[in-house]
Amino acid sequence: MVRPPLTPQERLRGEELGRLLRQARGERSIIEVAAAAGMSGETLRKIETGRIATPAFFTIAALAVVLDVPLDRLAAGAAPAVPT
Repeated sequence: MVRPPLTPQERLRGEELGRLLRQARGERSIIEVAAAAGMSGETLRKIETGRIATPAFFTIAALAVVLDVPLDRLAAGAAPAVPT
């Protein structure tokens, strides 16, 4: 299955999600956080850099628990901008 290319808005949303996750991770290593969330370090690295701009809900939910960040904060921070 071929995924359609990301829109510029999806790319920006992925980059913002990555920024929020890096900020929440602080000094903890990618490997430490990824292992606690049940994923590979490479997957978390891709999410944090925006290369996986639309990660699965349960992936983000696991990271929210490990990083002690409310899921709604991650969702609000990475929500698409509403055109005016």
